[in-house]
Amino acid sequence: MDKLYRIGQAAQLLGVSPSTLRRWEREGKIKAERTEGAHRLYRLSQFKIAKNITARERKTIAYARVSSHDQKTDLERQKKVLEM
Repeated sequence: MDKLYRIGQAAQLLGVSPSTLRRWEREGKIKAERTEGAHRLYRLSQFKIAKNITARERKTIAYARVSSHDQKTDLERQKKVLEM
């Protein structure tokens, strides 16, 4: 039988936030078991499914800025560094 993890533990193991796990549950991507107090518990077998979902949904956002138009070359340099 798989070990059960609380939502915070599961989120930390997957590298996502607890709200992401709640959203995945609402969307039907994973299922949670509930305690008598209605706390969510996740099985290890659900993590394998969630990791596949995470790999598809994860995006990286980069931000670069300069304070004036005269620094346009600095902005281009920042963009190149962020793209690497």
